[in-house]
Amino acid sequence: MEIKKVTIIGVGAVGAVIASKLTSYLGKENVECLADGERKVRYERDGIFLNGEKQDFNFVESKNAHESDLIIIATKNLQLSQAIEMMKTACGKKTLILSVLNGLQSERDIAKVYGEENLLYGFVISLNSIHEGNKVECSDFGTVVFGEQNNAKTERTGALCELFEKSGMRFKNPDDIHLEMWKKFLINTVFNTLSAITRSPYGGFKHEVMQNLARKVGKEVVAVANAEGIALSEKVTEDAIAMMCHHDPYGKTSMLQDMEAGRKSENEFFCGTIVRLAERHNISTPCCEFLRDLIDGSEKIR
Repeated sequence: MEIKKVTIIGVGAVGAVIASKLTSYLGKENVECLADGERKVRYERDGIFLNGEKQDFNFVESKNAHESDLIIIATKNLQLSQAIEMMKTACGKKTLILSVLNGLQSERDIAKVYGEENLLYGFVISLNSIHEGNKVECSDFGTVVFGEQNNAKTERTGALCELFEKSGMRFKNPDDIHLEMWKKFLINTVFNTLSAITRSPYGGFKHEVMQNLARKVGKEVVAVANAEGIALSEKVTEDAIAMMCHHDPYGKTSMLQDMEAGRKSENEFFCGTIVRLAERHNISTPCCEFLRDLIDGSEKIR
């Protein structure tokens, strides 16, 4: 199996990086970035700039999309339903689908429409960027992490490894994709939320009070993960604290950037998810519930 044609939906910070790498490798004609209506007009008029360089992306309306070997969804969760609708023309019987959205829900939503057969699980880690309008400044292009639902090493995961390797995109095909997804989910739930509420860049997590808050929230995420059958440990929180302290102290999480820009955040997919899953297992998660409500309140009154 060889991946020759790719469709990308979403050219924000994550999507722009992936689209840039794949366009350089496969050629502009073989990487279609779907955009409809005013968005397509704006992208073609204003362009997308990655680290100051205007990207030569192939913007295509969803109704005119060609069937591709691989569809990568790189929107925010709030735009997922729209992306699922947009990809219909590009999705054939053998088209692989890879979502790199934050959280745990996107694969479930995609499977409801397209089934599990051609769906891979994935996300992106260590991408450090500032996204403002049509400009993305990225100090670390990150790593795409992906795998089969059953963690098998297959011909198609091999083909995806080859695609990313040849395009220069860092990647990882772990032994347990679900454990890795929960590790990233813990980081999103803990650090995105706390940074957004306190308006703190990464440097804020050098303070003991912020680290202790992170540990309290992380403990609740670990408890829910364990109840879901995921062998997550509180060491993940400690490792994440250390990682935050080594980031650019002025860098910002995506949720903080959303809050500052007046965009609706992915709060319901982070703390909101923990609260919903905790109720299913009769687990108390007061910190996550409080943080969920604080973000919700902040968004409603701004």
